[in-house]
Amino acid sequence: MSTIISTQNLSRRFGNRWAYARIDLELQEGERLLLIGANGSGKTTLLRSLATLLPQTLGTMEIFGRDPNKAKDLIRSKIGWLSHRTGLYEDLSAVDNLQIFASLFGKKRTKKQIEKLVEEVGLELSEKPVKAYSAGMRKRASVALLRLKEPELILLDEPFSALDPQGIDDISSLFESMSATQIIVSHQVERASKLCSRCILLEEGLIRWQGMANKAWDAWRAAQQVSG
Repeated sequence: MSTIISTQNLSRRFGNRWAYARIDLELQEGERLLLIGANGSGKTTLLRSLATLLPQTLGTMEIFGRDPNKAKDLIRSKIGWLSHRTGLYEDLSAVDNLQIFASLFGKKRTKKQIEKLVEEVGLELSEKPVKAYSAGMRKRASVALLRLKEPELILLDEPFSALDPQGIDDISSLFESMSATQIIVSHQVERASKLCSRCILLEEGLIRWQGMANKAWDAWRAAQQVSG
């Protein structure tokens, strides 16, 4: 089993404030890691660094055994990123978007295959443009794009936001079916922990707790009581 992510003393500063600091992390192929913490604890900033979207201030990082500063394009081609932005063309439908991205990703997919992918994430086939989608529909379209790309590493920033309970179950099942290594940032600790094997709790940018994901909810409640 190969190491997908390896960091030592990884730290990021904005002015005089450290967004995260002294992060030592190793993530193996096929693992799912849950990253939790209060708002402002550094979760999204750390995830952006791991996605090669934001350079670190200190420390070292290797992704797929490569230095992101020297092999950024190669690394990004293997990463799937899901955040609040869809990354889709707003004036096009989900099917039209995926047809374009299939070409960009070098994926040979027929229109029928793309339509099946759209239906699998719970979207109806229509010509409605993405800009007319509800927040939940946008999330589903983003997941369809992830599944089309078939990345080796998936970074998920609040993947369950804007989804109703049935949508959360549907999307969770899709993530569970994907063999890619995954890091999930989520405030829905109890639900997200069921997908993951390990968990890290960040507090003011530092790792305050790490352990098995089935203990994440207890760690989260303890942290909330201390901060309260």
